[in-house]
Amino acid sequence: MIIYKDILSGDEIISDSYDLKEVDGTVYECDCQMITLGAVQVNTGANASAEEAEEGVEDGAQQVNNVVNSFRLTQSSFDKKSYLSHLKTYMKKVKEALKAKGADEATVTAFEKGAATYAKKIVANFKDYDFYIGESMDPDGMVVLMNYREDGTTPFVTVWKHGLTEMKV
Repeated sequence: MIIYKDILSGDEIISDSYDLKEVDGTVYECDCQMITLGAVQVNTGANASAEEAEEGVEDGAQQVNNVVNSFRLTQSSFDKKSYLSHLKTYMKKVKEALKAKGADEATVTAFEKGAATYAKKIVANFKDYDFYIGESMDPDGMVVLMNYREDGTTPFVTVWKHGLTEMKV
């Protein structure tokens, strides 16, 4: 299994155990799903007492997104101006990190052009996105984008391909 970490913060962002699809050579997208965490229900075969049924016993279960939960992402909020400011700084730092790791000029150029094009798609649909940051809460780290497919019910996350490093487990 490969875990992808943020090249800047070192936060674990996604893994290849999810079905990652490369989009425009710039980002990875993967579908997510809502899962239930919490109390385990044990059916003993007995009837619930009338008092328990009336009280509506709290079972502590909660619905969470599997990717957000697995990688301990925290929801954040941005307005368009602050996100664009963050993105500009983030892209500059990723470019520097790519050069420091010895990436060739073609890779860096492809990243810059692809990121600029994809950023326009994000801005055009800005209101549709939710924003998540990694476990370290590093303000300079990657912001994971969440949106919904055309069906309106299937969530998916988008992460910047060049902003990731691989860690084999």
